[in-house]
Amino acid sequence: MLDVRRLRLLRELARRGTIAAVAEALTFSPSAVSQQLGVLEREAGLPLLERTGRGVRLTPAGQNLVRHAEAVLERLEQADADLAEARGGLAGALRIGAFPTATRAIVPAALIALARRHPGLEPMVSETDPAAVAHALRAGDLDVALVHEYDFVPAEPEPGLATEPLYGEAMYLAAPAAEAPDPSETRPCGALDPSGGSDQGAVLRTHARAPWITATPGTLCHAMTVRACQAAGFTPRVRHQVDEFATVLALVAAGQGVAVVPQLGVTGPADPAVRLTRLLMERRTNLAFRSGAGAHPAVAAFGAALRAAVPPDLAGSRGGT
Repeated sequence: MLDVRRLRLLRELARRGTIAAVAEALTFSPSAVSQQLGVLEREAGLPLLERTGRGVRLTPAGQNLVRHAEAVLERLEQADADLAEARGGLAGALRIGAFPTATRAIVPAALIALARRHPGLEPMVSETDPAAVAHALRAGDLDVALVHEYDFVPAEPEPGLATEPLYGEAMYLAAPAAEAPDPSETRPCGALDPSGGSDQGAVLRTHARAPWITATPGTLCHAMTVRACQAAGFTPRVRHQVDEFATVLALVAAGQGVAVVPQLGVTGPADPAVRLTRLLMERRTNLAFRSGAGAHPAVAAFGAALRAAVPPDLAGSRGGT
């Protein structure tokens, strides 16, 4: 009989690529991972891995077994959800991953509602970049997470994970108000214009020679800004790399550059030193969890609380879907 824990290791090797990466993610030693995979090969009765220089890759039999492992792990999540439903009364830890703007603007209200309805549940929030969510969910470090994607950075399908839509956000170009206004600018400084610009590329190209403020490389936010500018015909000259949008806007107000920011990143009192121009692009936020776990009462309860907490003024809000 194949061991589920070893199947999980094989699945992680297929996703992460190296035994060292699997060991680091699951807090094992590389030798322990290798040993367990060797046992799995003996259980299977044929080679599942083959050496490629200093690394390994899955054989066709190993790749086929990973597909079965995905199905087995999904059914186990469904079984866990059924058992939790049968027990009745939610209790215990719920490990939640969320990115900073959602953690500040939406998650607190959802946690308040969750505590009222399910006082025995213990939500535990960790700020997690969406790019790291898939590994954290598959490794069991998180039970549920908020992830986002942009028009220029669509989310890739992640084996073993499922998502549900939550809401969409407008995107804005933030520029120092002291600069000459963009030709498409039609609303007061610091205010949010609910209508998109007629030519997003023209708005961005107005600042093609300006210094830019982006998120740190490797994040979806960084890729979004770079790709949006490239689609407009130029590569941004990055001066500052900052992940926190309040700091980004402070740098814009100080005349340090321009930036693309989401609607939840510009909440609060309007800063007259910053001019915000609505772009046609959007950021979309989804709820992510392991395949089969969507029916788990704790995951479903948190999703319902999140939808109720979504501000009604978000552009393209999908909280009711």
